[in-house]
Amino acid sequence: MQNKKLTLSLVASCLLATNLLSNELYVTSATKSEQSIKDVTSNVEVITKEDIEERHYSSITEALNTLPGISFTSNGGHGKASSVRIRGFDSKRVLVLIDGVRYNDFTSTSGAPFENILINNVERIEVIKGAQSGIWGADASAGVINIITSKVDNGLKSNINLEYGSFNTKKYALNTSYSNEDFYIKGFYNKLDTDGFSAYATRGIDIDSFEDDGYENENYGFNVGFNIDENNKIKFSHSISKNENEFDNFNSDSLTNNSFGEYKFSNISYENSNNLAKTKIYYNRSDFHREFPPFLSVYDGKIDEIGIKSNLNYLNDTSFIVIGTDFKKFEQKDAVINNYENKGVFLTNSNTFGKTVFTQSLRYDNHDSFDNKTTGKIGVKHNFSDKLHVSSNYGTAFNTPTLGQMYGAFGANPNLKPETTKSFDISIGYSDFEFTYFNNKVKDLIDWNGSGYDNLDGVSKFKGYEISYKKDIIFNTLLSLGYTRLTAEDNEGKDLVRRAKDDLKIALDYYGLKDFHFNVNGEYVGNRKDTDGTQTGKYTVWNSVINYKVNSKLSTYLRIDNVFDKYYQTVNNYATSPRAFYAGIKATF
Repeated sequence: MQNKKLTLSLVASCLLATNLLSNELYVTSATKSEQSIKDVTSNVEVITKEDIEERHYSSITEALNTLPGISFTSNGGHGKASSVRIRGFDSKRVLVLIDGVRYNDFTSTSGAPFENILINNVERIEVIKGAQSGIWGADASAGVINIITSKVDNGLKSNINLEYGSFNTKKYALNTSYSNEDFYIKGFYNKLDTDGFSAYATRGIDIDSFEDDGYENENYGFNVGFNIDENNKIKFSHSISKNENEFDNFNSDSLTNNSFGEYKFSNISYENSNNLAKTKIYYNRSDFHREFPPFLSVYDGKIDEIGIKSNLNYLNDTSFIVIGTDFKKFEQKDAVINNYENKGVFLTNSNTFGKTVFTQSLRYDNHDSFDNKTTGKIGVKHNFSDKLHVSSNYGTAFNTPTLGQMYGAFGANPNLKPETTKSFDISIGYSDFEFTYFNNKVKDLIDWNGSGYDNLDGVSKFKGYEISYKKDIIFNTLLSLGYTRLTAEDNEGKDLVRRAKDDLKIALDYYGLKDFHFNVNGEYVGNRKDTDGTQTGKYTVWNSVINYKVNSKLSTYLRIDNVFDKYYQTVNNYATSPRAFYAGIKATF
Protein backbone atom coordinates (compact mmCIF):
# COMPACT_ATOMS: atom_id res chain seq x y z
CA MET A 1 0.00 0.00 0.00
CA GLN A 2 2.86 2.36 0.80
CA ASN A 3 4.48 1.70 -2.60
CA LYS A 4 1.19 2.45 -4.37
CA LYS A 5 0.93 5.74 -2.49
CA LEU A 6 4.47 6.67 -3.46
CA THR A 7 3.82 5.86 -7.13
CA LEU A 8 0.62 7.86 -7.12
CA SER A 9 2.34 10.86 -5.54
CA LEU A 10 5.04 10.82 -8.21
CA VAL A 11 2.42 10.63 -10.97
CA ALA A 12 0.49 13.46 -9.36
CA SER A 13 3.55 15.68 -9.23
CA CYS A 14 3.99 15.34 -12.99
CA LEU A 15 0.36 15.23 -14.09
CA LEU A 16 -0.96 18.00 -11.89
CA ALA A 17 1.37 20.93 -12.22
CA THR A 18 0.33 22.77 -9.06
CA ASN A 19 1.00 20.01 -6.52
CA LEU A 20 3.69 20.55 -3.91
CA LEU A 21 6.36 18.73 -5.89
CA SER A 22 5.61 21.05 -8.84
CA ASN A 23 7.79 23.60 -7.03
CA GLU A 24 10.63 21.85 -8.84
CA LEU A 25 9.21 23.07 -12.16
CA TYR A 26 11.01 25.96 -13.84
CA VAL A 27 9.37 28.57 -16.07
CA THR A 28 10.94 31.13 -18.39
CA SER A 29 8.06 33.38 -19.47
CA ALA A 30 7.29 35.21 -16.22
CA THR A 31 10.47 37.34 -16.12
CA LYS A 32 12.38 36.29 -19.31
CA SER A 33 14.59 34.32 -16.93
CA GLU A 34 14.48 30.71 -15.76
CA GLN A 35 12.85 30.59 -12.31
CA SER A 36 11.49 27.93 -10.02
CA ILE A 37 7.72 28.22 -10.06
CA LYS A 38 7.69 28.69 -6.29
CA ASP A 39 9.72 31.90 -6.73
CA VAL A 40 7.38 33.44 -9.33
CA THR A 41 4.95 36.04 -8.01
CA SER A 42 2.71 35.92 -11.12
CA ASN A 43 -0.22 33.56 -11.51
CA VAL A 44 1.38 30.74 -13.49
CA GLU A 45 -0.12 27.55 -14.89
CA VAL A 46 1.98 24.84 -16.54
CA ILE A 47 0.73 22.05 -18.78
CA THR A 48 3.49 19.45 -18.80
CA LYS A 49 4.52 16.80 -21.28
CA GLU A 50 3.09 14.25 -18.85
CA ASP A 51 -0.29 16.02 -18.92
CA ILE A 52 -0.35 15.87 -22.70
CA GLU A 53 0.72 12.24 -22.92
CA GLU A 54 -1.71 11.07 -20.25
CA ARG A 55 -4.76 13.04 -21.47
CA HIS A 56 -4.08 12.87 -25.25
CA TYR A 57 -5.64 16.26 -25.91
CA SER A 58 -6.95 16.67 -29.43
CA SER A 59 -5.67 20.26 -29.72
CA ILE A 60 -3.83 23.06 -27.96
CA THR A 61 -7.15 24.77 -27.22
CA GLU A 62 -8.47 21.64 -25.52
CA ALA A 63 -5.36 21.45 -23.33
CA LEU A 64 -5.55 25.12 -22.37
CA ASN A 65 -9.26 24.79 -21.61
CA THR A 66 -8.49 22.46 -18.70
CA LEU A 67 -7.06 25.40 -16.71
CA PRO A 68 -9.13 27.67 -14.46
CA GLY A 69 -9.58 31.13 -15.94
CA ILE A 70 -9.16 29.81 -19.49
CA SER A 71 -12.00 29.28 -21.98
CA PHE A 72 -12.39 29.05 -25.73
CA THR A 73 -14.96 29.36 -28.50
CA SER A 74 -14.71 27.87 -31.98
CA ASN A 75 -16.49 28.12 -35.33
CA GLY A 76 -16.63 24.35 -35.78
CA GLY A 77 -14.23 21.42 -35.43
CA HIS A 78 -10.53 20.98 -36.24
CA GLY A 79 -8.99 23.96 -38.02
CA LYS A 80 -11.94 26.30 -37.62
CA ALA A 81 -11.38 29.80 -36.24
CA SER A 82 -10.91 29.65 -32.46
CA SER A 83 -10.45 32.20 -29.71
CA VAL A 84 -8.74 31.36 -26.41
CA ARG A 85 -9.66 33.67 -23.55
CA ILE A 86 -7.74 34.38 -20.36
CA ARG A 87 -10.02 35.81 -17.66
CA GLY A 88 -12.41 37.06 -20.34
CA PHE A 89 -9.74 38.65 -22.56
CA ASP A 90 -9.76 37.16 -26.05
CA SER A 91 -6.86 36.00 -28.24
CA LYS A 92 -6.06 39.50 -29.53
CA ARG A 93 -4.89 40.42 -26.02
CA VAL A 94 -2.81 37.30 -25.34
CA LEU A 95 0.81 37.17 -26.48
CA VAL A 96 1.47 33.69 -27.87
CA LEU A 97 5.02 32.43 -28.34
CA ILE A 98 6.43 29.19 -29.70
CA ASP A 99 9.88 28.73 -28.19
CA GLY A 100 9.93 32.49 -27.66
CA VAL A 101 9.01 33.36 -31.28
CA ARG A 102 5.86 35.45 -31.78
CA TYR A 103 2.82 33.55 -33.08
CA ASN A 104 0.34 36.46 -33.10
CA ASP A 105 -0.76 37.19 -36.69
CA PHE A 106 -0.92 41.00 -36.92
CA THR A 107 -2.46 40.84 -40.44
CA SER A 108 -5.67 39.32 -39.03
CA THR A 109 -8.28 40.67 -36.65
CA SER A 110 -8.16 37.71 -34.26
CA GLY A 111 -4.64 37.49 -32.86
CA ALA A 112 -2.94 34.11 -32.66
CA PRO A 113 -4.48 31.36 -34.88
CA PHE A 114 -4.72 28.72 -32.13
CA GLU A 115 -6.66 26.40 -34.44
CA ASN A 116 -3.51 25.75 -36.49
CA ILE A 117 -1.17 24.66 -33.66
CA LEU A 118 -0.68 20.90 -33.48
CA ILE A 119 -0.15 19.58 -29.97
CA ASN A 120 2.49 16.96 -30.81
CA ASN A 121 6.13 17.92 -30.21
CA VAL A 122 5.23 19.99 -27.11
CA GLU A 123 7.33 19.75 -23.95
CA ARG A 124 5.25 22.13 -21.86
CA ILE A 125 2.93 25.13 -22.09
CA GLU A 126 3.49 28.07 -19.75
CA VAL A 127 0.52 30.36 -19.09
CA ILE A 128 1.27 33.63 -17.29
CA LYS A 129 -1.96 35.40 -16.31
CA GLY A 130 -2.39 39.14 -15.86
CA ALA A 131 -0.87 42.18 -17.60
CA GLN A 132 2.65 41.39 -18.86
CA SER A 133 3.51 44.40 -21.07
CA GLY A 134 6.07 45.53 -18.50
CA ILE A 135 8.09 42.51 -19.59
CA TRP A 136 6.95 41.67 -23.12
CA GLY A 137 5.50 44.89 -24.54
CA ALA A 138 2.30 45.11 -26.60
CA ASP A 139 -0.24 42.30 -27.04
CA ALA A 140 0.23 40.89 -23.52
CA SER A 141 -2.65 42.66 -21.72
CA ALA A 142 -4.23 39.38 -20.63
CA GLY A 143 -1.05 37.39 -20.26
CA VAL A 144 1.45 35.24 -22.13
CA ILE A 145 1.19 31.69 -23.47
CA ASN A 146 4.60 30.21 -24.30
CA ILE A 147 4.53 26.85 -26.07
CA ILE A 148 7.87 25.11 -25.60
CA THR A 149 8.68 22.27 -27.97
CA SER A 150 10.17 18.91 -26.97
CA LYS A 151 13.65 18.90 -25.46
CA VAL A 152 16.50 16.77 -26.75
CA ASP A 153 17.77 13.95 -24.51
CA ASN A 154 21.27 12.47 -24.61
CA GLY A 155 21.97 9.89 -27.28
CA LEU A 156 19.90 8.87 -30.28
CA LYS A 157 16.16 8.92 -29.54
CA SER A 158 13.05 8.59 -31.69
CA ASN A 159 9.32 8.24 -31.13
CA ILE A 160 6.32 7.81 -33.34
CA ASN A 161 2.65 8.46 -32.54
CA LEU A 162 -0.23 7.24 -34.74
CA GLU A 163 -3.92 7.94 -34.15
CA TYR A 164 -7.13 7.16 -36.04
CA GLY A 165 -10.70 7.99 -35.19
CA SER A 166 -14.11 9.41 -36.00
CA PHE A 167 -14.64 11.56 -39.12
CA ASN A 168 -11.78 9.65 -40.77
CA THR A 169 -9.34 11.56 -38.57
CA LYS A 170 -5.69 10.57 -38.92
CA LYS A 171 -2.72 11.86 -36.91
CA TYR A 172 0.96 11.15 -37.49
CA ALA A 173 3.85 12.38 -35.37
CA LEU A 174 7.53 11.52 -35.71
CA ASN A 175 10.39 12.96 -33.65
CA THR A 176 14.07 12.01 -34.00
CA SER A 177 16.98 13.55 -32.11
CA TYR A 178 20.62 13.07 -31.24
CA SER A 179 22.63 14.81 -28.56
CA ASN A 180 26.11 14.66 -27.04
CA GLU A 181 28.21 17.09 -25.03
CA ASP A 182 29.16 19.08 -28.15
CA PHE A 183 25.92 19.46 -30.09
CA TYR A 184 22.33 18.36 -30.56
CA ILE A 185 19.97 18.03 -33.51
CA LYS A 186 16.25 17.30 -33.68
CA GLY A 187 13.87 16.80 -36.58
CA PHE A 188 10.09 16.46 -36.37
CA TYR A 189 7.09 15.88 -38.61
CA ASN A 190 3.44 16.12 -37.53
CA LYS A 191 0.29 15.77 -39.62
CA LEU A 192 -3.45 15.95 -38.94
CA ASP A 193 -5.93 15.01 -41.67
CA THR A 194 -9.68 14.81 -41.10
CA ASP A 195 -12.88 14.80 -43.14
CA GLY A 196 -14.46 16.62 -40.22
CA PHE A 197 -18.12 17.47 -39.78
CA SER A 198 -20.17 20.46 -40.85
CA ALA A 199 -18.94 23.70 -39.31
CA TYR A 200 -22.39 25.22 -39.85
CA ALA A 201 -25.18 24.01 -37.60
CA THR A 202 -28.82 24.94 -37.15
CA ARG A 203 -30.28 24.04 -33.80
CA GLY A 204 -32.58 21.06 -34.04
CA ILE A 205 -31.16 19.83 -37.38
CA ASP A 206 -28.67 16.97 -37.49
CA ILE A 207 -25.27 18.16 -38.77
CA ASP A 208 -25.16 15.06 -41.01
CA SER A 209 -27.68 16.97 -43.16
CA PHE A 210 -24.90 19.36 -44.16
CA GLU A 211 -21.63 18.94 -46.06
CA ASP A 212 -18.54 17.93 -44.05
CA ASP A 213 -15.80 20.53 -43.62
CA GLY A 214 -12.39 18.91 -43.68
CA TYR A 215 -9.00 20.07 -42.49
CA GLU A 216 -5.37 19.14 -43.11
CA ASN A 217 -2.28 20.43 -41.32
CA GLU A 218 1.39 19.55 -41.75
CA ASN A 219 4.05 20.81 -39.36
CA TYR A 220 7.75 20.01 -39.69
CA GLY A 221 11.11 21.48 -38.82
CA PHE A 222 14.41 21.11 -37.01
CA ASN A 223 16.42 22.36 -34.03
CA VAL A 224 20.23 22.44 -33.88
CA GLY A 225 22.55 23.54 -31.09
CA PHE A 226 26.33 23.77 -30.74
CA ASN A 227 28.33 24.07 -27.52
CA ILE A 228 31.36 26.09 -28.59
CA ASP A 229 32.75 25.64 -25.08
CA GLU A 230 31.30 25.47 -21.57
CA ASN A 231 30.44 29.20 -21.67
CA ASN A 232 29.25 29.76 -25.25
CA LYS A 233 26.36 28.22 -27.22
CA ILE A 234 24.69 28.75 -30.57
CA LYS A 235 21.16 27.55 -31.39
CA PHE A 236 19.10 27.42 -34.60
CA SER A 237 15.49 26.44 -35.16
CA HIS A 238 13.11 26.53 -38.10
CA SER A 239 9.57 25.20 -38.51
CA ILE A 240 6.92 25.29 -41.22
CA SER A 241 3.19 24.78 -40.81
CA LYS A 242 0.86 24.34 -43.80
CA ASN A 243 -2.90 24.04 -43.48
CA GLU A 244 -5.91 23.65 -45.77
CA ASN A 245 -9.35 24.25 -44.32
CA GLU A 246 -12.98 24.07 -45.44
CA PHE A 247 -15.30 26.41 -43.54
CA ASP A 248 -18.88 27.69 -43.49
CA ASN A 249 -20.55 31.07 -43.18
CA PHE A 250 -22.29 32.02 -39.95
CA ASN A 251 -25.71 31.78 -41.61
CA SER A 252 -25.37 29.01 -44.22
CA ASP A 253 -23.66 25.81 -45.24
CA SER A 254 -21.03 26.42 -47.94
CA LEU A 255 -19.72 23.98 -50.52
CA THR A 256 -16.96 26.29 -51.77
CA ASN A 257 -15.42 28.16 -48.81
CA ASN A 258 -11.85 27.09 -48.25
CA SER A 259 -8.59 28.60 -47.12
CA PHE A 260 -4.88 27.90 -47.21
CA GLY A 261 -2.24 29.02 -44.76
CA GLU A 262 1.51 28.69 -44.44
CA TYR A 263 3.42 29.85 -41.36
CA LYS A 264 7.20 29.83 -40.90
CA PHE A 265 9.08 30.47 -37.68
CA SER A 266 12.85 30.83 -37.34
CA ASN A 267 15.27 31.59 -34.54
CA ILE A 268 19.01 31.93 -34.15
CA SER A 269 20.60 32.79 -30.83
CA TYR A 270 23.99 33.08 -29.17
CA GLU A 271 24.37 32.61 -25.41
CA ASN A 272 27.31 33.48 -23.21
CA SER A 273 27.56 32.54 -19.55
CA ASN A 274 30.22 33.73 -17.13
CA ASN A 275 30.59 34.51 -13.46
CA LEU A 276 28.92 37.90 -13.87
CA ALA A 277 25.98 37.33 -16.22
CA LYS A 278 24.18 35.16 -18.72
CA THR A 279 23.68 37.06 -21.99
CA LYS A 280 21.60 36.10 -25.01
CA ILE A 281 21.57 37.74 -28.43
CA TYR A 282 18.82 36.55 -30.74
CA TYR A 283 17.01 37.01 -34.03
CA ASN A 284 13.43 35.78 -34.54
CA ARG A 285 11.41 35.68 -37.74
CA SER A 286 7.67 34.97 -38.09
CA ASP A 287 6.06 34.64 -41.55
CA PHE A 288 2.31 34.47 -42.14
CA HIS A 289 0.67 33.67 -45.46
CA ARG A 290 -3.10 33.18 -45.84
CA GLU A 291 -5.30 32.70 -48.91
CA PHE A 292 -9.09 32.67 -49.17
CA PRO A 293 -10.24 31.40 -52.60
CA PRO A 294 -12.41 31.83 -54.66
CA PHE A 295 -12.06 35.58 -54.09
CA LEU A 296 -8.26 35.27 -53.82
CA SER A 297 -7.91 37.40 -50.72
CA VAL A 298 -4.23 37.05 -49.83
CA TYR A 299 -2.50 38.19 -46.64
CA ASP A 300 1.29 38.16 -46.36
CA GLY A 301 2.98 39.40 -43.20
CA LYS A 302 6.30 39.01 -41.46
CA ILE A 303 7.78 39.99 -38.12
CA ASP A 304 11.52 40.49 -37.66
CA GLU A 305 12.76 40.76 -34.09
CA ILE A 306 16.32 41.39 -32.87
CA GLY A 307 17.12 41.51 -29.18
CA ILE A 308 19.70 41.20 -26.45
CA LYS A 309 19.18 40.51 -22.76
CA SER A 310 21.41 39.82 -19.80
CA ASN A 311 20.63 38.09 -16.53
CA LEU A 312 22.82 39.17 -13.60
CA ASN A 313 22.69 37.45 -10.22
CA TYR A 314 23.68 39.29 -7.03
CA LEU A 315 23.28 39.14 -3.25
CA ASN A 316 24.56 35.57 -3.00
CA ASP A 317 22.43 34.43 -5.93
CA THR A 318 19.16 35.17 -4.11
CA SER A 319 18.37 38.10 -6.42
CA PHE A 320 18.74 38.87 -10.09
CA ILE A 321 18.31 41.60 -12.70
CA VAL A 322 17.23 41.06 -16.30
CA ILE A 323 18.04 43.97 -18.59
CA GLY A 324 17.65 44.14 -22.35
CA THR A 325 16.45 45.80 -25.51
CA ASP A 326 14.60 44.60 -28.60
CA PHE A 327 13.60 45.86 -32.02
CA LYS A 328 10.58 44.55 -33.95
CA LYS A 329 9.52 45.33 -37.50
CA PHE A 330 6.06 44.35 -38.75
CA GLU A 331 5.50 44.26 -42.52
CA GLN A 332 2.43 43.35 -44.57
CA LYS A 333 2.65 43.04 -48.33
CA ASP A 334 0.17 45.16 -50.37
CA ALA A 335 -1.43 46.72 -47.26
CA VAL A 336 -2.48 50.39 -47.16
CA ILE A 337 0.04 50.93 -44.37
CA ASN A 338 2.49 48.12 -44.90
CA ASN A 339 4.91 48.34 -41.99
CA TYR A 340 5.61 49.74 -38.55
CA GLU A 341 8.43 49.45 -36.04
CA ASN A 342 8.72 49.07 -32.30
CA LYS A 343 11.83 49.60 -30.15
CA GLY A 344 11.82 48.62 -26.50
CA VAL A 345 14.05 48.60 -23.43
CA PHE A 346 13.18 46.64 -20.29
CA LEU A 347 14.39 45.93 -16.78
CA THR A 348 13.22 43.33 -14.30
CA ASN A 349 14.55 43.02 -10.76
CA SER A 350 13.72 40.19 -8.38
CA ASN A 351 14.76 39.88 -4.74
CA THR A 352 14.32 37.05 -2.29
CA PHE A 353 14.34 38.02 1.40
CA GLY A 354 13.93 34.88 3.45
CA LYS A 355 10.51 33.53 2.48
CA THR A 356 9.45 36.64 0.56
CA VAL A 357 9.91 37.23 -3.17
CA PHE A 358 9.61 40.80 -4.48
CA THR A 359 9.68 41.43 -8.27
CA GLN A 360 9.50 44.66 -10.27
CA SER A 361 9.48 45.18 -14.06
CA LEU A 362 9.62 48.33 -16.16
CA ARG A 363 9.54 48.69 -19.94
CA TYR A 364 9.57 51.60 -22.40
CA ASP A 365 8.27 51.11 -25.97
CA ASN A 366 8.97 53.55 -28.77
CA HIS A 367 6.42 52.96 -31.54
CA ASP A 368 6.55 54.76 -34.87
CA SER A 369 2.78 54.47 -35.51
CA PHE A 370 1.35 55.04 -32.02
CA ASP A 371 2.20 56.98 -28.88
CA ASN A 372 5.18 55.72 -26.90
CA LYS A 373 4.29 53.69 -23.81
CA THR A 374 5.83 53.03 -20.41
CA THR A 375 4.43 49.96 -18.65
CA GLY A 376 5.36 48.11 -15.51
CA LYS A 377 4.58 45.36 -13.09
CA ILE A 378 5.14 44.74 -9.41
CA GLY A 379 4.59 41.49 -7.56
CA VAL A 380 5.15 40.02 -4.12
CA LYS A 381 4.88 36.47 -2.80
CA HIS A 382 5.34 35.20 0.74
CA ASN A 383 5.75 31.50 1.48
CA PHE A 384 4.65 31.08 5.09
CA SER A 385 5.49 27.38 4.87
CA ASP A 386 5.79 24.61 2.31
CA LYS A 387 1.99 24.51 2.20
CA LEU A 388 0.83 28.12 2.65
CA HIS A 389 1.59 31.11 0.41
CA VAL A 390 0.07 34.49 -0.47
CA SER A 391 0.90 36.51 -3.59
CA SER A 392 -0.28 39.67 -5.30
CA ASN A 393 0.49 41.47 -8.58
CA TYR A 394 -0.27 44.83 -10.16
CA GLY A 395 0.60 45.64 -13.75
CA THR A 396 -0.11 47.98 -16.63
CA ALA A 397 -0.31 47.00 -20.29
CA PHE A 398 -1.26 48.21 -23.74
CA ASN A 399 -2.58 46.57 -26.88
CA THR A 400 -2.05 48.06 -30.33
CA PRO A 401 -4.68 47.55 -33.04
CA THR A 402 -3.68 45.05 -35.71
CA LEU A 403 -3.26 46.04 -39.34
CA GLY A 404 -6.19 43.73 -40.02
CA GLN A 405 -8.41 45.83 -37.75
CA MET A 406 -7.16 49.13 -39.14
CA TYR A 407 -6.89 48.37 -42.86
CA GLY A 408 -8.33 44.89 -43.42
CA ALA A 409 -11.33 43.85 -45.47
CA PHE A 410 -13.72 43.58 -42.52
CA GLY A 411 -14.65 46.60 -40.42
CA ALA A 412 -11.49 48.60 -41.17
CA ASN A 413 -10.89 51.68 -39.01
CA PRO A 414 -7.57 53.52 -39.52
CA ASN A 415 -8.37 55.79 -36.55
CA LEU A 416 -8.10 53.03 -33.96
CA LYS A 417 -5.79 53.77 -31.05
CA PRO A 418 -4.15 51.42 -28.53
CA GLU A 419 -6.12 50.27 -25.51
CA THR A 420 -4.56 50.41 -22.05
CA THR A 421 -5.02 47.98 -19.17
CA LYS A 422 -4.57 48.03 -15.41
CA SER A 423 -4.42 44.58 -13.85
CA PHE A 424 -4.56 43.44 -10.21
CA ASP A 425 -4.75 40.01 -8.61
CA ILE A 426 -4.26 38.44 -5.19
CA SER A 427 -3.93 34.73 -4.42
CA ILE A 428 -3.84 32.52 -1.39
CA GLY A 429 -2.78 28.89 -1.61
CA TYR A 430 -2.85 26.20 1.02
CA SER A 431 -1.65 22.69 0.23
CA ASP A 432 -3.80 21.51 -2.72
CA PHE A 433 -6.17 24.51 -2.72
CA GLU A 434 -5.73 27.94 -4.32
CA PHE A 435 -8.02 30.98 -4.55
CA THR A 436 -7.31 33.98 -6.80
CA TYR A 437 -9.23 37.26 -7.14
CA PHE A 438 -8.54 39.32 -10.27
CA ASN A 439 -9.65 42.78 -11.41
CA ASN A 440 -8.74 44.28 -14.79
CA LYS A 441 -9.75 47.67 -16.17
CA VAL A 442 -9.34 48.46 -19.88
CA LYS A 443 -9.53 51.98 -21.27
CA ASP A 444 -10.51 52.43 -24.94
CA LEU A 445 -11.25 48.73 -25.47
CA ILE A 446 -11.11 47.76 -29.16
CA ASP A 447 -14.31 45.87 -29.99
CA TRP A 448 -16.61 44.93 -32.88
CA ASN A 449 -19.56 47.34 -33.06
CA GLY A 450 -21.64 45.34 -35.56
CA SER A 451 -20.17 46.84 -38.70
CA GLY A 452 -16.53 47.49 -37.81
CA TYR A 453 -13.93 47.89 -35.08
CA ASP A 454 -13.95 50.86 -32.75
CA ASN A 455 -12.56 52.06 -29.42
CA LEU A 456 -15.14 52.03 -26.64
CA ASP A 457 -14.88 55.35 -24.82
CA GLY A 458 -14.39 54.84 -21.11
CA VAL A 459 -13.44 51.79 -19.06
CA SER A 460 -14.40 48.15 -19.58
CA LYS A 461 -14.04 45.75 -16.66
CA PHE A 462 -13.00 42.11 -16.33
CA LYS A 463 -13.12 40.79 -12.79
CA GLY A 464 -13.86 37.65 -10.85
CA TYR A 465 -12.17 34.79 -9.06
CA GLU A 466 -10.65 31.37 -9.70
CA ILE A 467 -10.59 28.35 -7.42
CA SER A 468 -8.48 25.26 -7.99
CA TYR A 469 -8.24 22.10 -5.92
CA LYS A 470 -6.04 19.12 -6.76
CA LYS A 471 -5.78 16.20 -4.40
CA ASP A 472 -4.72 12.56 -4.21
CA ILE A 473 -7.89 10.94 -2.86
CA ILE A 474 -8.98 7.39 -2.07
CA PHE A 475 -8.42 4.30 -4.20
CA ASN A 476 -5.37 5.58 -6.13
CA THR A 477 -7.39 8.40 -7.64
CA LEU A 478 -6.43 11.99 -8.42
CA LEU A 479 -9.13 14.65 -8.26
CA SER A 480 -8.76 17.97 -10.06
CA LEU A 481 -11.29 20.81 -9.77
CA GLY A 482 -11.26 24.29 -11.27
CA TYR A 483 -13.93 26.97 -11.01
CA THR A 484 -14.05 30.46 -12.51
CA ARG A 485 -16.56 33.21 -11.81
CA LEU A 486 -16.28 36.02 -14.36
CA THR A 487 -17.88 39.40 -14.87
CA ALA A 488 -16.91 41.00 -18.22
CA GLU A 489 -18.58 44.33 -18.95
CA ASP A 490 -18.08 47.01 -21.59
CA ASN A 491 -17.85 50.76 -21.00
CA GLU A 492 -21.64 50.95 -20.46
CA GLY A 493 -21.79 48.08 -17.99
CA LYS A 494 -23.25 45.62 -20.54
CA ASP A 495 -22.04 42.02 -20.61
CA LEU A 496 -19.42 41.30 -23.25
CA VAL A 497 -20.50 38.40 -25.45
CA ARG A 498 -19.13 34.85 -25.61
CA ARG A 499 -17.86 34.91 -22.02
CA ALA A 500 -19.38 32.42 -19.58
CA LYS A 501 -20.20 33.79 -16.14
CA ASP A 502 -19.50 30.43 -14.51
CA ASP A 503 -17.15 27.67 -15.59
CA LEU A 504 -16.53 24.45 -13.64
CA LYS A 505 -13.98 21.81 -14.66
CA ILE A 506 -13.47 18.41 -13.07
CA ALA A 507 -11.15 15.49 -13.76
CA LEU A 508 -10.60 12.09 -12.14
CA ASP A 509 -7.52 9.98 -12.86
CA TYR A 510 -7.41 6.39 -11.61
CA TYR A 511 -4.16 4.40 -11.42
CA GLY A 512 -5.31 1.39 -9.39
CA LEU A 513 -4.72 -1.21 -12.11
CA LYS A 514 -1.17 -2.03 -13.17
CA ASP A 515 -0.16 -0.42 -16.47
CA PHE A 516 -3.58 1.22 -16.88
CA HIS A 517 -4.68 4.81 -16.48
CA PHE A 518 -8.36 5.79 -16.58
CA ASN A 519 -9.41 9.42 -16.92
CA VAL A 520 -12.82 11.06 -16.88
CA ASN A 521 -13.08 14.81 -17.31
CA GLY A 522 -15.98 17.20 -17.68
CA GLU A 523 -16.86 20.85 -17.94
CA TYR A 524 -19.96 22.82 -17.01
CA VAL A 525 -20.35 26.14 -18.85
CA GLY A 526 -22.82 28.57 -17.28
CA ASN A 527 -24.76 31.48 -18.72
CA ARG A 528 -23.14 32.71 -21.94
CA LYS A 529 -24.72 34.85 -24.67
CA ASP A 530 -23.69 35.34 -28.29
CA THR A 531 -23.79 38.58 -30.31
CA ASP A 532 -27.50 38.17 -31.12
CA GLY A 533 -28.44 37.27 -27.53
CA THR A 534 -28.63 33.52 -28.20
CA GLN A 535 -27.81 31.35 -25.19
CA THR A 536 -24.70 29.26 -25.93
CA GLY A 537 -24.03 28.15 -22.37
CA LYS A 538 -25.72 26.12 -19.63
CA TYR A 539 -24.43 22.69 -20.65
CA THR A 540 -22.10 19.94 -19.39
CA VAL A 541 -19.76 17.86 -21.55
CA TRP A 542 -17.88 14.72 -20.48
CA ASN A 543 -14.82 13.09 -22.06
CA SER A 544 -12.74 10.03 -21.21
CA VAL A 545 -9.31 8.51 -21.86
CA ILE A 546 -7.96 5.00 -21.24
CA ASN A 547 -4.18 4.43 -21.41
CA TYR A 548 -2.44 1.08 -21.45
CA LYS A 549 1.34 0.75 -21.11
CA VAL A 550 2.38 -2.39 -23.00
CA ASN A 551 6.02 -2.00 -21.96
CA SER A 552 8.60 0.74 -21.43
CA LYS A 553 8.73 1.44 -25.19
CA LEU A 554 5.13 0.98 -26.30
CA SER A 555 1.77 2.37 -25.14
CA THR A 556 -1.75 2.56 -26.53
CA TYR A 557 -4.81 4.63 -25.74
CA LEU A 558 -8.51 5.14 -26.42
CA ARG A 559 -10.10 8.59 -26.20
CA ILE A 560 -13.83 9.32 -26.21
CA ASP A 561 -14.92 12.91 -26.75
CA ASN A 562 -18.41 14.02 -25.71
CA VAL A 563 -19.23 10.68 -24.09
CA PHE A 564 -22.97 11.36 -23.76
CA ASP A 565 -23.32 12.90 -27.26
CA LYS A 566 -24.34 16.29 -25.88
CA TYR A 567 -25.53 18.84 -28.45
CA TYR A 568 -24.14 22.31 -27.74
CA GLN A 569 -22.57 25.30 -29.46
CA THR A 570 -19.81 27.64 -28.31
CA VAL A 571 -20.65 30.11 -31.10
CA ASN A 572 -24.22 30.40 -32.39
CA ASN A 573 -24.79 28.51 -35.68
CA TYR A 574 -21.47 26.65 -35.47
CA ALA A 575 -21.25 22.96 -34.61
CA THR A 576 -19.25 21.15 -31.97
CA SER A 577 -18.20 17.52 -32.07
CA PRO A 578 -20.81 14.83 -31.41
CA ARG A 579 -19.62 11.70 -29.61
CA ALA A 580 -16.33 10.62 -31.19
CA PHE A 581 -13.82 7.81 -30.69
CA TYR A 582 -10.05 7.88 -31.26
CA ALA A 583 -7.42 5.15 -30.79
CA GLY A 584 -3.69 5.66 -30.82
CA ILE A 585 -0.32 4.05 -30.32
CA LYS A 586 3.03 5.51 -29.31
CA ALA A 587 6.38 3.80 -29.70
CA THR A 588 9.76 5.01 -28.41
CA PHE A 589 13.06 3.64 -29.66
